[in-house]
Amino acid sequence: MTQQENSPFHAAEIAVQKRLGVADQVAQYSGGIRKAMPLQHREFFCEAPFVILGLLDQQGFPWCMPLFPGEAPPSGDSGFITSPTDTRLEVQALPVLRRLLDLDFAPGRKVGMLGIQLHTRRRNRMNGVIGEVTATGFSIDVELSFGNCPKYIQTRELQWVKGEPAAMSVDNAAVVAGIAEHAKSLIAQSDTFFIASRTKVLDSDPRHGVDASHRGGKPGFVKVEGDTLYFPDFSGNRFFNTLGNIESDGRVGLFFPDFSTGNALLAAGRAEVLWDHPAVNEFEGAQRIVAVKVERSTFLEKFMPMTGELQEISPVLDRTGVWKDSKPLA
Repeated sequence: MTQQENSPFHAAEIAVQKRLGVADQVAQYSGGIRKAMPLQHREFFCEAPFVILGLLDQQGFPWCMPLFPGEAPPSGDSGFITSPTDTRLEVQALPVLRRLLDLDFAPGRKVGMLGIQLHTRRRNRMNGVIGEVTATGFSIDVELSFGNCPKYIQTRELQWVKGEPAAMSVDNAAVVAGIAEHAKSLIAQSDTFFIASRTKVLDSDPRHGVDASHRGGKPGFVKVEGDTLYFPDFSGNRFFNTLGNIESDGRVGLFFPDFSTGNALLAAGRAEVLWDHPAVNEFEGAQRIVAVKVERSTFLEKFMPMTGELQEISPVLDRTGVWKDSKPLA
């Protein structure tokens, strides 16, 4: 086998690693990407009060969205996921947005999952394939499992909204072209968002699939110009899963939560890594800029069944700044 065939990374991820001169270093600690979940990851997902999913729609665009249990969990008992084996998760909930977003939610489809604890800054990721789908839930057959460091996660204490179902009604929601004007203020004030990405080819290779990841920064770190978003890419684990997927395909989904109100913005569009754009000099700490041209979005009022009081901005963000220049980047 070639080195690439033995690698847990697909060709575009390796290309990004080589471009940035870290491929050999990353290869030395890539053993943390496994084909089965270690016990601590299984326990982590089973205790999660919510998870973030990356799912494809019928047009092949990934959408990034939170998944909650069907009802608010009783105190001290938040889990709605079980793990009968180290390669399987069983989820007792269904994405309430599957019809609104025309999701291709069926057995055999690729899925990405991010579990995150905002109060501890822990997070773990899993990429796999949808197994069985029932009237009340679905299973996931795990293909890749790996952890992430706590970088850029803001500490929040989450509180469930009493008397509300775990997933608010979306009966009156609509998908619009671009970004609705009233949703742009949510983006401009955000310190956290989540991103789903995909590889161009989706086949039996576990490296080819859908991924869900987290991005954090100081409030206002995402710049909005019309229907295009720009955000800085900071130093991370150097796996470059998201950037590799963008280089491979470009289609992404974004989820912006408003933890003060429960509102949320979901968007789908096409991303591009601006490797040498001069705007990188306008944001302290940025190593490159990512631009996303939003094609469709939906703004969901009080969609999340919980709020989250900000306790602390990630200390790592002390080394980053804010956008220095108001002139357009396009």
